[in-house]
Amino acid sequence: MDGERLFCDTALAARIDRAEARLTAESSDAARVRRGDDVGFARPLAGGVASFAEADSPFNKVIGLGFDGVPPEAELAEVEAAFAELGAPVQVELSPLADPAVGALLTRRGYHLESFESVLGRRLGDAGEPAGVRLIREDELERWLAVVADASAVADTEGLPSHEDFPRETLIRALRDMSGVRRYVAERDGEFAGGASFRVTDGIAQFTGAATVPRFRRRGVQTALLRARLAAAAEAGCDIAVVTTQPGSKSQQNVQRQGFDLLYARAILVKGTSATSSSGADSRQAS
Repeated sequence: MDGERLFCDTALAARIDRAEARLTAESSDAARVRRGDDVGFARPLAGGVASFAEADSPFNKVIGLGFDGVPPEAELAEVEAAFAELGAPVQVELSPLADPAVGALLTRRGYHLESFESVLGRRLGDAGEPAGVRLIREDELERWLAVVADASAVADTEGLPSHEDFPRETLIRALRDMSGVRRYVAERDGEFAGGASFRVTDGIAQFTGAATVPRFRRRGVQTALLRARLAAAAEAGCDIAVVTTQPGSKSQQNVQRQGFDLLYARAILVKGTSATSSSGADSRQAS
């Protein structure tokens, strides 16, 4: 099982995108609970979700379209108006395994292709227990958030640059709002060298929020964090693990070395002002 390559058919792609939609909606709702207001939304849209959490949030997007019919133009127009009212572009993350009619609809409505993101996955098996990685304690949350946010802000130079970039405090809030995640820290020389998290959704281990402090890069930190989460995901009963990276990045190389297969590349389609999103706050990795 551990060595078996993972093939992504339409059913698996739908399962992965629905898990991402749940993470997006629950984290968007958590942002409103944190603020104590009802600004924004997380509304169903043709089997996916349209979400606005707060200004410049990585959870401002539409995800999961094309696996349960094509969104009616009237509903899509309502979503576009809701984003416009909040001064935000509409960013759709669209799987190539979705109904092609969705892409055609978005193009007709003025969306443009802005970028891609790589979605990788692997079956779970024995990953070993790496040294120097552990779950954080409750009293370490603020330190962990700061370390991951600061490390995410220093992008790796390999691969395509991300179209996504967030203010530090926005990134910290997004990391805090991620619903149901388990947070891990890798320590080197008695310091926090990097952090990562994952959550379980319908048997999928979603790897999220990973970053390595720049001076500790190329020292096996991401590999250790990956192996720790793979072991925990297998113990939690997941059958697959999924991660999203920038195409051609060091992070993509790292996860492929740990047995992840490139499943597909989501297209990032935007209508309105160019989107401002995360560099590591969601499931994208920072090496």
